Amino acid sequence: MEQNYLNEILILFAVAVAMVGICLHFEMPPILGYLAIGVMVGPYGFAIVADTEHTRALAEFGVVFLLFTIGLEFSLSHLVRMRGAVLGLGGAQVIGTTLIVTIIASYLGLSLEAALVLGGIIAMSSTALVIKQLTDQVELHTRHGRNAVGVLLCQDLMVIPCLILVSTPALIDGEGAINMVLVAFGQGILALILIFVLGRWVLQPTFHLVARYRSMELFTLTALMIALGAAWITHQLGLSLALGAFVAGMMLGETEFRHQIEAEIRPFRDILLGLFFITIGMLFNVQLLPDIWQWVLLTLTALIVFKMLFITLICRIAKWNLAVSLRTGLVLAHGGEFGFAILTLALTGGMIPNDYGQVVLAALLISMALAPLIIRYNGHLVAWLMPQQVGESKQGIKDKIENTAHDLNNHIILSGYGRIGQNIAQMLKEEGFKYVALDLDPVLVQNAVRAKEPVSYGDSTSLELLHAAGLERAAALVISVEDSATALKILQQVRRSNADIPVLVRTADESHMQELMEAGASEVVPETLEASLMIASSLLFMLKVPPSRVIHKIRDVRNQRYETFRHLFPGSEISTSAWVDNEAHMRAIELSQSSWASHHTVGELGLEQYNVKLLALLHEGKRISRPDTDMQLCASDTLILSGSPSALELAEKSLISR
Repeated sequence: MEQNYLNEILILFAVAVAMVGICLHFEMPPILGYLAIGVMVGPYGFAIVADTEHTRALAEFGVVFLLFTIGLEFSLSHLVRMRGAVLGLGGAQVIGTTLIVTIIASYLGLSLEAALVLGGIIAMSSTALVIKQLTDQVELHTRHGRNAVGVLLCQDLMVIPCLILVSTPALIDGEGAINMVLVAFGQGILALILIFVLGRWVLQPTFHLVARYRSMELFTLTALMIALGAAWITHQLGLSLALGAFVAGMMLGETEFRHQIEAEIRPFRDILLGLFFITIGMLFNVQLLPDIWQWVLLTLTALIVFKMLFITLICRIAKWNLAVSLRTGLVLAHGGEFGFAILTLALTGGMIPNDYGQVVLAALLISMALAPLIIRYNGHLVAWLMPQQVGESKQGIKDKIENTAHDLNNHIILSGYGRIGQNIAQMLKEEGFKYVALDLDPVLVQNAVRAKEPVSYGDSTSLELLHAAGLERAAALVISVEDSATALKILQQVRRSNADIPVLVRTADESHMQELMEAGASEVVPETLEASLMIASSLLFMLKVPPSRVIHKIRDVRNQRYETFRHLFPGSEISTSAWVDNEAHMRAIELSQSSWASHHTVGELGLEQYNVKLLALLHEGKRISRPDTDMQLCASDTLILSGSPSALELAEKSLISR
């Protein structure tokens, strides 16, 4: 018996490896592969794996860890910042969808409890799928992206009452439904209070004690124990295991150990979440499909169309324009993993009849299969359905940006006006440079405009909006957005239109430097590397190392680690014949004591005769973008020049010896 159980687990893992690999190869969400595996190997498919107590246990623990990790990612401070989208749009969507579906389901013969649960299932969308897809498409921080995230956060919150409702067996009898609902919510509130009290007085001190030993094994065991312990508490109160895990995740998510816990739990989450979706697929009886396909198609169409139109209506009531509203509706018009979790518990407990459950399960499965395509092409769909409204919306944004930048020349364009963008803007103002900034955070832009800052709402990945900001007149472009995919997309757009403008890119670490440099960045500044250089330089100064030596050391590290100097500035290993001579390139030329240029001023270099431009000068560890013509050059200065490879070759020879 145990051997058969092990065989089934090995089969599931083997098929999962192959199917997930196929999904990743075709850039499809792995969740679709897991669902397909369940349908194929389950008792209603090829019957390779039976629907046994073991597989049902896997499904239950999959739900537990799913909700635990969602709880870890849930942030009350994030909720407060997005309260308009969460409580306004999200609350209206969840409550409205649940009520409408409940009325329809009751009319079709379901009990009030089953209809309420079904309404909660239909109201859910896939948090994991939407956030991943929008991130890949660089749409997470757009207006429709922020609206979608706000609604998803509210849906995650509303899972709690749904789990309370579906995990109370007494509701199935239909007697005293209202009283039973009140009892269920009372038990849920008791469980929440108990876990919150334990979290306040036990969890944080426990993790502080565990952290002293610096043992990852002990840390992971403690996190697992707390998750399962909280699940046990709610189970003892007659509620769902998953409810306790979710609340425990929320409690741990508010501690300083949140990120470490998430990193340690991630392997368990990914494996069990995959197995959970496999068991969901195993619930679907494909043999019934010929008999119920009409109902499945009707339910699927109603789910997608109804959610799209209803969410669009809510967004319009909230004063969003029609294009943004419809894009929000398209992004959320599908089922979600929480819907599967609730449906699994409802089917297992007999709350929803199996015939109804199979129809809903099939519709949810197909909607999630279609969701990546709908989300990927949401902009194209809206542009096709309402070209006039989309054009008017874009034109309005473009006009505002043009009004902000119409009198600017030789200015700086800041892509992103967050913490780093604002610091850069402050330094530019102090030095007398003009700038214009674009950002997708409407609240940030509104506050900046009130402060009379030259900031406009706009997507920097749009070349049209960059031109509205004066790209062809700008002295430089600074990309300070957090997302490397967004930065890459902006770079690609800019280089198609302007090959000469200097583009500086901020990135979190060095992992994307090569890709960004190949896309055309003039300089990539990784935060982690710069932070380490600043700490190291401060330490060396404290250790009484001569300042000139520290500056030279920092310069050497930058030259060795920054791809700018290795990729765009070819060394002896790259032949100049490999460069196309009619394209402008950059070259860094470091002067020595014997160099001719080290004894002359910038104005005496005569670079114009070689058709070469001086972009910047590195002097005593500082980068000077516009050095004065009477500035005296010296040994160890570095000149950054721009021109064709042949012109750069002649200019370098003249600077070294003339």
